[in-house]
Amino acid sequence: MRPEGPSVVWLRDDLRLGDNPALTAAVERGRPLALVYVLDEVSPGIRPLGGAAHWWLHQSLASLAADTAALGGRLLLRRGAAATVIGELVEELGAGAVFWNRRYGAAERDVDTRIKASLTDAGVVAHSFAGSLLFEPWTIRTGGGTPYTVFTPFWRACTAGPPPRAPYPAPASLDLPGDGDPSGDLAHPALAGAHSEDLASWELEPHGPDWADGLREAWTPGEDAAQQSLAAFLDDALPQYGTERDLPAQQATSRLSPHLRWGEISPHQIWHATDVARRGLTGAAATSATRFLTEVGWREFAYHVLFHAPDLATANLRPGFDAFPWPPLDDAALTAWRRGRTGFRLVDAGMRELWRTGSMHNRVRMVTASFLIKNLLIDWRLGEQWFWDTLVDADPASNPFGWQWVAGSGADAAPYFRVFNPELQAAKFDPNNEYVRQNVPEWGTAAYPQPIVDLGETRRAALAAYEQVKAARPEVREL
Repeated sequence: MRPEGPSVVWLRDDLRLGDNPALTAAVERGRPLALVYVLDEVSPGIRPLGGAAHWWLHQSLASLAADTAALGGRLLLRRGAAATVIGELVEELGAGAVFWNRRYGAAERDVDTRIKASLTDAGVVAHSFAGSLLFEPWTIRTGGGTPYTVFTPFWRACTAGPPPRAPYPAPASLDLPGDGDPSGDLAHPALAGAHSEDLASWELEPHGPDWADGLREAWTPGEDAAQQSLAAFLDDALPQYGTERDLPAQQATSRLSPHLRWGEISPHQIWHATDVARRGLTGAAATSATRFLTEVGWREFAYHVLFHAPDLATANLRPGFDAFPWPPLDDAALTAWRRGRTGFRLVDAGMRELWRTGSMHNRVRMVTASFLIKNLLIDWRLGEQWFWDTLVDADPASNPFGWQWVAGSGADAAPYFRVFNPELQAAKFDPNNEYVRQNVPEWGTAAYPQPIVDLGETRRAALAAYEQVKAARPEVREL
């Protein structure tokens, strides 16, 4: 055992100092500590990040490094297989403990399990914590002991017990003294000399060409920006959230999704701040606050499903949909969808917003996904892959969960025969075409493309395909 060695806090999807249980435990241990982020896109089963996610990660790490330095600490950057990197770093530092917050994908859990076993065998304390979810997936079960597959009873079970814990405060200092050395963390010889890779050398930001101007204009990554976004939302938009959240032209949503995905803010911080705000509201405004917390619950449900179905991004959750008769891929139609040139205004507005800003309003995400799957009859997995590459909030649980929900192949899914008509959706949720004009300036002119499909014909084709699935796989009737 090395009880006197420094602590290592291994950061992953928790790029924050506040409400970070792993960091709190390391500070309480009272030894010099180092924070390390390992960019691991090579361990077996680990899904490499997309382009927009890489851009966000660069900005977030730069922000976190500055915040860490302001508290007298140091953020180390390493790249490679996490098991190798963490093992080498522990030996370099003579570390006595490694702390981290849990992940929930199968490949990530396998990596973490192997590292914990290796560290324990070497006499190094290794502890993991619940820092990314309100409720650990294995703690929420049906009365029969099985995972939930429908959101409403899942969320009812989550909220029936004690409320989520209060957030932990950020440490006052990361400049922790070692034995007989009051001067602090960086005076520890191993920590002071530890090598950190240059963030720029990772080339996470795009170049040749640099397509990220729209992302820079739309977003400010980092923990401070996350807290500012939460405060602004609670002050300005929360009371109207329930009635305006589906209107893409309005600034009615929290814009917290990428901050939450990267752990710049925790669900516990969001939950408790919203709950405090809710106590000062009445009527429809209080209902809006509850609705917002329910949306946080949908993220919890997505991770619950991912934990129990780790191939969520590649395999139909409901095997009956394996019999779906996807036609040969229409490359031209897929390209038109990606570029926002389908001839359907709300679809095109959403896809162009996605390319420009790395994000898309949730209502429009459903419409664009439905159009790809049910009007173009293109496999949902191709849409999920495009979103994975272009979303700054590309989340390993929420992204495939949402695509399977729209396809009808996932948990608590919309029935397959629910086909979102993009023109009716535009008329209902963007009646004055404000959102469309923001993103498709040539709409309504001769420069705007003609529709690439007939909505009625393609809807009928989708329903006919669904009937084939039901005939081939009777169990789909139970969906």
